[in-house]
Amino acid sequence: MKTKTKEKIILGIDPGSNKTGYGIIKVIGSKPQMMAIGVIDLSKFDDHYLKLKHIFDRVTGIIDEYKPDELAIEAPFYGKNVQSMLKLGRAQGAAISAALSRSLPIFEYAPRKIKMSITGQGAASKEQVAAMLENMLNFQDQGIILDATDGLAAALCHFFQSNKPSGHKTYNSWKDFMNKNPQRIK
Repeated sequence: MKTKTKEKIILGIDPGSNKTGYGIIKVIGSKPQMMAIGVIDLSKFDDHYLKLKHIFDRVTGIIDEYKPDELAIEAPFYGKNVQSMLKLGRAQGAAISAALSRSLPIFEYAPRKIKMSITGQGAASKEQVAAMLENMLNFQDQGIILDATDGLAAALCHFFQSNKPSGHKTYNSWKDFMNKNPQRIK
């Protein structure tokens, strides 16, 4: 008797007040593949509250179109500018509200956790994250905006975290990461 292969769709979001990136992966068994990637461009809106409404409406539309099982979202990080952090938190809240309106489970990850999960380095650049995603998910970067790959990274981070055995691996260096994860290096 054949058993049905487990399938899961994960929506990842990188909230922003000018651009909110998103990426969607489909996991069949234990193999992730990219379904979609994009950016919600908010630059045409002058009013911050209209930006929040647009985030809510677009994320709801993405959820309705792709029917994800879970949402992985990047947590706002504390920077020097409190106003920027407040705007990021509001953008995150709009995306979370959209997920809650569709009863999606929500998982939040710190930016360093996402970068560590994808590259093995918590201080990796957006470009390094994008390059690793291209390699892991086998797609070509054709002018993709880095906010979009950050959203995709949140989705893939969640996949890695939710499939991690309870006695998870720790790494002492990049070389140690590569030795313990040869399947993630091409």
